[in-house]
Amino acid sequence: MTSVSTVSDLTTHLGFWLRMVSNHVSQAFAQKLAEREVTVAEWCVLRTLYGRDPTPPSRVADEMGMTRGAITKLADRLIAKALLRREASAEDGRAQTLALTERGADLVPELAALADRNDEAFFACLAEEERRSLERLLKRLAERGGMRGVPVA
Repeated sequence: MTSVSTVSDLTTHLGFWLRMVSNHVSQAFAQKLAEREVTVAEWCVLRTLYGRDPTPPSRVADEMGMTRGAITKLADRLIAKALLRREASAEDGRAQTLALTERGADLVPELAALADRNDEAFFACLAEEERRSLERLLKRLAERGGMRGVPVA
């Protein structure tokens, strides 16, 4: 039988602290987006398409590391909100593309500003060098772990 004293405490794990910070940062941002009636996943699609020519859903799925079905569901929701449009491809009428509507394109800078303010609210306590170090370390861990795609949940 394992002794209670040899079982590590939750707070001794870096993963615990990463998850705590990540949850709070993500939840605060999700609440800010909800006030604009947009989810985090929808925001990620909007930002991915911002400033781009009409793009096939398959390319959006590949770039975001999501399934085509997930992108279709997100696109359907954004189309219903008049933030996205689906069109026949100019090159191949059977294929479809996704593009922001004017309303969607106008909303992206507002939502990006929310993301910027959310980051500032959580990370302003760090000196610039600390922020760069944290970013560098997180990117290194993501690269080493083969973590790709856009975190939407």
